[in-house]
Order: sequence, then structure tokens, then C-alpha cells
Amino acid sequence: MTPDLMESMSELRARHEARLAAQGQGESGDRAAAFGRLLKGGEPDFTHGVALYLDDITVSFDGFKALNSLSLTINVGELRCIIGPNGAGKTTMMDVITGKTRPDAGKASFGSTIDLLRLRENDIAQIGIGRKFQKPTVYEQLSVFENLELALKADRRARASLFHRLSGTQLDRIGEILALIHLKDDAQRTAGLLSHGQKQWLEIGMLLMQDPKLLLLDEPVAGMTDEETERTAELFLSLEGQHSLVVVEHDMKFVDQLTEGRKTVTVLHEGSVLAEGKLSEVQANEKVVEVYLGR
Repeated sequence: MTPDLMESMSELRARHEARLAAQGQGESGDRAAAFGRLLKGGEPDFTHGVALYLDDITVSFDGFKALNSLSLTINVGELRCIIGPNGAGKTTMMDVITGKTRPDAGKASFGSTIDLLRLRENDIAQIGIGRKFQKPTVYEQLSVFENLELALKADRRARASLFHRLSGTQLDRIGEILALIHLKDDAQRTAGLLSHGQKQWLEIGMLLMQDPKLLLLDEPVAGMTDEETERTAELFLSLEGQHSLVVVEHDMKFVDQLTEGRKTVTVLHEGSVLAEGKLSEVQANEKVVEVYLGR
């Protein structure tokens, strides 16, 4: 779930523009001007077909390189699975993308104009990057419907919330998401009573209510039943093309369902890309076999 549900879009934009005006002094005029125009429009520029671009990202913790010159490109509307052994740098990569961790070196761009390394976590969530952690985070005392309502992009200041009523368009959107995440019949059910898999779907639905351009999903089917896993694969495949998705996963059966034997799979090891290609290709790669089997 995005960390900025209770913040006002207008307030964030005002802070963005004020900060950028100050940062623009002494920097490249072209860069500052382009970034300012972007924030006023509120939309990243995807005309070049790239949603996410990481270039030579390095992150060190007490001398240990969690990311080591990591370079990665995710195209607009692409569904990319990222695999790798524990400690490969998968979580740190997502931390960098979402502003939780600042790299020692490298560049991270959203679209062709947004420099992610200049933004805070809340700002990054506002521009269209949503992240789902492995453990589902929902408001368990509220109903499924209320969780989705709370996740709506709206003015969340106290006065606005006090007099807020859902419009027909908003109700339609909630109904659309309820159907998409297989919880239409559970709309009035208390979220705390849902199964683990259903809570995962609800959190994904809450992310979708924010209309993200890029979704980062960390082991989304961990703890799910086989049926829930299959439904989750169907859900992600239905989102492909409308959103860019980066799925970090250890379940190779699930990865196979998502990639359908043709999509690119990226293998991380020791903080950098070890191999890329179709799942069958990376599974046959001797370096990948050595990393996973330790020989």
C-alpha cells in the first residue's frame, strides 16, 4: 500500500514546485525546467517506451555492496519477473526505486524525465509507483469496500474528508476493482476475516485504486493456496499492458505462469544482473545453475 493515502495531492504538488524552484538554482536550466513542467502536469513522460531505467546503481552497507553497478530497463506495459537467491539485491533494488534507500552512485529514472533520486518516498508514490511488500498491509477493522474507498486518489484534508461523498465514477471504479481482485462478493466483509490470499488481493486492489503506472510486487503469492496462486497469475496477466509490473518471486511455477514461456526473466546475483532471457533460457544457464545449486 502506498504511504501517502492521507496526504493531499495539491499540497504535495505545492511542496514539489517550491523545492524544485530552490533546487533549480545552479543546476542545468534544461533539466530543472523539464522536471518542473513534469510536476505541473503530474505525469511522467513515457513516449520513449521506457517506464523504469536503472543505470549503474550501487548501494553499500558497511562495505558490503548490496547493489553493484546494477543496470535494468523496464518497458511501458511490461510484466518482468526478477528472480535470484537470498541476498541477491532484489529488495534493495525496490528500496532504491521507491526512495527508501539512496544509492551511492548511479541513476534511476521513471519515464524519460523523472529523476527518482531527487524525490522522497511520498513523492514517488504520488507520481505513479506503487509497491506491495510480501506481508499484506490492510485496515483489518474496516470492510473490503472501505479499504478500497480509503485508497482512492482524493483530497484527504480533514474538511474535505468530512463532507466527502463518493461519486458515481468512484463507485464504478471500486466495483471494477472488486471484480478484478475476486472480492466482489466480499465487499462488506471485514478485511481481518479474509484469508491470507484474499488480503494480498485486497492490498493489490488498494494499489490499483491509486492508478499506478508501475507496480513493484514482492513475492505476492507467498503463503497462497494453489488456486489463489493461479488466480493471482490471471490478475497480473490482465494488468499487463495497462501497467508496468515488476514481480520479485521465488516460486518458479508462478514465474512460469506469468512469463508464458516468452517474457523476459531477470536473474540477480550479488547486486547485479547475472542473466536475462526466457525462463527456459535462464534455467539452462550454467552460471544461474551454479548460483542456485552452489556448485
